[in-house]
Amino acid sequence: MASELVRVCRPGGRIVMGNWTPGGFIGRLFKIIGKHVPPPALMPSPLLWGDEATVRERLSEGVAELHLTKRLYPFHYPFPPSEVVEHFRTYYGPTNRAFAALDDAGQYALRRDLEQLWDEHNIGTDGATSMESEYLEVVALRE
Repeated sequence: MASELVRVCRPGGRIVMGNWTPGGFIGRLFKIIGKHVPPPALMPSPLLWGDEATVRERLSEGVAELHLTKRLYPFHYPFPPSEVVEHFRTYYGPTNRAFAALDDAGQYALRRDLEQLWDEHNIGTDGATSMESEYLEVVALRE
């Protein structure tokens, strides 16, 4: 995929991405989902695009400059973590598909683990849920 990004970018053009990091909140969310529903075999984790060494390796050819910056993305929901889990279950593809693949007991266990994750990271007050998740900003200048 990296070679295709470079190929379709005009010379002197930019490739810009924002990729969740493996150690950030969304990376942890993916790990919890993977504990309950294993990821597809032979498919590399999309979180590898949030790993600096992997990005440097993947974009090592055809790129004149590469700038990697870790940043934080704020999440804020005006409802408690349990409702955030339900929101993600309904509207966020990876979470939606994970719940759909599980029986009732599996769904209960996944919900419990996700609620615990959101509770642990929540800095919101008055019933709201707020937290930040790290991502890797990638800016590559094509040769």
